[in-house]
Amino acid sequence: MKKAVALRYDPEKERAPKVIAKGKGESAENIIKIAELHNLPIHKDEDLVELLSKVEIDKEIPEKLYIAVVEVFGFIYKITNPK
Repeated sequence: MKKAVALRYDPEKERAPKVIAKGKGESAENIIKIAELHNLPIHKDEDLVELLSKVEIDKEIPEKLYIAVVEVFGFIYKITNPK
C-alpha cells in the first residue's frame, strides 16, 4: 500500500522540519496530488516514508532522521536551483 508524508520547514520559525500530513492508500494519493498541484518537489524513498510516518502530525522530526531529511532537502535544492 502506498504511503506519503509531507514535511514543512521554515528555518526562521522552526528548529527542525515538521510532519504536516501523512497517509496511506487514498490519503497518500491525495497528498501526492496536492503536492503536484502546487508544483512541490516529490522525493520517493519508501524507507524514509516508513520512518517519518511514525512521527505525529505537526511534530518536528526526531534528531536521528536529520541526516536523511537533509539529504532529501539537498536533492530538492538541486532540482529547484539548477545552475
